[in-house]
Amino acid sequence: MDKYQTFNGVEKNSVLWDNSSQGLGINFMQNIRNFCIIAHIDHGKSTLADRFLELTGTVEKRKMREQFLDQMDLERERGITIKLQPVRMDFRLSSAENFILNLIDTPGHVDFTYEVSRSLAAVEGAILLVDATKGVQAQTLANFYLALGQKLKVIPVINKVDLGSARVAEVESEIKEIFMGEIQSSDEILKISAKDGLNVEKVLEAVTEKIPAPKGHAEKQARALIFDSVYDSFKGALAYIRVFDGKIKRGDKIYLIGSRAQAEVLEVGVFKPALIQKDSLEAGEIGYIATGLKDVVMCRVGDTITLFTEQAKEPLSGYREPKPMVFASFYPSEEANFEHLKDSLNKLKLNDASLTFEPESSEALGRGFKCGFLGMLHLEIVSERLKREYGLELVLSTPSVAYQIIEKHSGTEKTIFSPHELPEPSKIEKIKEPWIKIEVVCPNEYLGAVMKLLQGAGGVYKATQYLGAERVIIKYEAPLREIIVDFYDRLKSITSGYASMSYELADWRAADLVKMDILVAGEEVPALARIIPKDQVFETGRQMVKKLKEVLPRQMFAVAIQAAIGGKIIARETIAAMKKDVTGYLYGGDYTRKKKLLEKQKRGKKKMKAIGKLKIPQKAFLEILKK
Repeated sequence: MDKYQTFNGVEKNSVLWDNSSQGLGINFMQNIRNFCIIAHIDHGKSTLADRFLELTGTVEKRKMREQFLDQMDLERERGITIKLQPVRMDFRLSSAENFILNLIDTPGHVDFTYEVSRSLAAVEGAILLVDATKGVQAQTLANFYLALGQKLKVIPVINKVDLGSARVAEVESEIKEIFMGEIQSSDEILKISAKDGLNVEKVLEAVTEKIPAPKGHAEKQARALIFDSVYDSFKGALAYIRVFDGKIKRGDKIYLIGSRAQAEVLEVGVFKPALIQKDSLEAGEIGYIATGLKDVVMCRVGDTITLFTEQAKEPLSGYREPKPMVFASFYPSEEANFEHLKDSLNKLKLNDASLTFEPESSEALGRGFKCGFLGMLHLEIVSERLKREYGLELVLSTPSVAYQIIEKHSGTEKTIFSPHELPEPSKIEKIKEPWIKIEVVCPNEYLGAVMKLLQGAGGVYKATQYLGAERVIIKYEAPLREIIVDFYDRLKSITSGYASMSYELADWRAADLVKMDILVAGEEVPALARIIPKDQVFETGRQMVKKLKEVLPRQMFAVAIQAAIGGKIIARETIAAMKKDVTGYLYGGDYTRKKKLLEKQKRGKKKMKAIGKLKIPQKAFLEILKK
């Protein structure tokens, strides 16, 4: 019999296996390890997870594919992990001791740090994966500090050591630097190739040896933390949970402490990585329960589940609420789709707790929602998911950050999230904008270029820290509005792709800002309005109208594109009218015949210009966002 088909001599397909630890004669929690993989983007997390699945026999070889745990098409197309994904694996050591390993695969991009923080709250340890060619990056540091904040056991692993460009010794030095002397020997840092499977089994052995078993009390009232959730049209809200105390089984009446919702457990199970039903989930286990709740708002990430008949008095600590950094408004292309958009956002929020939204209306665009995101990639992913998964065509406003306004006469302070909420300048005493702490990790040779870029973005220098002999961490504070749009692309460009960055909110500071309106064919387009510094209005205005001229489709009449500040036009471009050869079929004869047709065409274009309306297509909005 295959060594991965038994657990302490009990076959997997037996009743004893399916019913967890009952009857196995072992201390069940002592043989469970809950952990996650944390790393910077593209350091090989998904590939390492694939090798784990193969090594433990969790997925048959004939069913394996690359990035197996990345379930969305978007993740495969972009080659990045967007959603955390749990999986349960059964691993047997050479000593014949068996373990249940619960892995949560996490994203690596700065925009999805909230996904990582939720994963860390459900586990006892983490694998810190570092690319041997790229070394320690910004998100490597950010995720490492998150894990330390949760007091998790962190196992350092260097990946891609098989590549010719691998810098194993240098990366070892960088890892020792961030561990601040806790690593005494190079042997404590595992060297692997996730692609070839080199030393991958040693990583799982280290997980069983170094990561502690979960702590919990099987005899106490049940308490389980919701770390993620999805919506199923048949089973209602599916809660992904980590059970800390007690036991939850099918048929139990449960109570959600935060939302005060009551439900009956329709189904209990684990991730293999498909949903596999069980009779119960016990203390220390990670799995899912089908709540049957149709109101998705009632099943919130971070809430505590307990039994209705034996309620736990104290909820689990849950999570810190995410703070949106970027705001944009979503409007359905057709007013009739407003309720569909509302329902879709509610379902998406169940799966993406960092998304925030509230209804708003615009005279030009109708009813929509003001949405908050953790960054520009997060915004782009959400808009794409709404289009693909829910069939929605949307109009997006220009991304903006939140601003704090202090009114002149009343002295009251309020927060605005979009340019059209900005009061008249005569009513404003002061405008404050968010500033961030930003850390950039790059090779020493790009230090000057990165500092110049940060200073050009209005940044204030704070510190420089050397990471080994060849890499440096540059610390600045900068206004968030300068970072959200294309700063990351420019950073990658000037450093040949070697730099990485992470940031967090610092504070709010006063700024001299004005609202810039965009007019297309003489009409304001609220979705394109922006709040910008007063000393940048002319340059920004010229750039905006030039971009719009490139992306807007030509019409049968000339279209003027203008940027305006308080009614004063500061920049203009004109999209020339499409022309048709109305005299092409004529030959010979008097020229007055051609002239008559040309004059008729001229009058028609003038009439179209007077009454014509230009509808800006969704593709144009997205192109402007990308630029």
